Amino acid sequence: MDFKIFVLFVLTASSQLILMESIEHRTVTVNGINMHIAEKGQGPVVLLLHGFPELWYTWRHQIVALAAHGYRAVAPDLRGYGDTDAPSSISNYTSLSIVGDLVALIDALGEDQLERMQVHVVGHDWGAFHSWYLCLFQPDRVKALINLSVAFQPRIPSKKPTQSLKATFGDDYYVIRFQEPGEIEAEFVHAGTANVLKKFLTYRNPGPLMIPKHERFATDNQLALPDWLTKADIEYYVSKYQHKGFTGGLNYYRAVDLNWELTAAWTGAQVKVPVKFIVGDLDLTYNSPGVKEFIHGGGLKKYVPLLEEVIVIEGTGHFINEEKAEEINEHIYNFLKKF
Repeated sequence: MDFKIFVLFVLTASSQLILMESIEHRTVTVNGINMHIAEKGQGPVVLLLHGFPELWYTWRHQIVALAAHGYRAVAPDLRGYGDTDAPSSISNYTSLSIVGDLVALIDALGEDQLERMQVHVVGHDWGAFHSWYLCLFQPDRVKALINLSVAFQPRIPSKKPTQSLKATFGDDYYVIRFQEPGEIEAEFVHAGTANVLKKFLTYRNPGPLMIPKHERFATDNQLALPDWLTKADIEYYVSKYQHKGFTGGLNYYRAVDLNWELTAAWTGAQVKVPVKFIVGDLDLTYNSPGVKEFIHGGGLKKYVPLLEEVIVIEGTGHFINEEKAEEINEHIYNFLKKF
């Protein structure tokens, strides 16, 4: 190995280790489950909510940056993930349960305060999805919201989500393939945990993610990692998913129709907290049929009337908070400091 490359590798590894060691970890009991949280800093709380197949770890860059700016950054492993409990029933993965966890966590973080605490929230993927519902259910607990990748999705009364997705994309669409309990987990075992995680985390095709059933879950063992995702990062994710498995995270997808049923009362409801939305132009969610028109054509503003800004970052995929960490850190701070 070239000496300069070796030194850079050692410095990068050392910086990563220092970054990780500066973050504190503990377990809190919320809403009947034990939840692992990572936190750093003192000041106003910023709740950082991850998606699939992520963990608290996806926010490692934001945790350190926010703490340096005078915030208390808190990133939980959501239920079903990492070192947080994973209830077995799919019915425990709707927004009612997830938001229940988050409200209880906010209460636990503010237990020494006389008044009910408000927090800033930053969500990505499923974390963004449930952040929208947190703001619908309990808007008084959120000062401001920054959501990444997943825009607000109005409830369509006429058709269940899986019916719409199957009609649009077919049986091989990843959300449809995730529906049968145990089936995709078996394919993930066959492919190997590291390969599955690399496949998802490096996905940059703006088209729909398809997993043809007859081809099983195809992976490339030699898949190159981008510069924002290191071997050490993959190893951390693997260490947790090999222990916990993927079922908890997959149950979020399996609960989408039940969630649709349980949230009928919020049909047409608006999110009435200040919001900033950020997405990469290569993100598969941004390129889904009708999404760009909804975001830029007034639909998102209709349902999120306090939407202040929409940012589209060019040449960026779905895992935007890791791929463009410094840029996202700046966007988060510039928005939150107004409150």
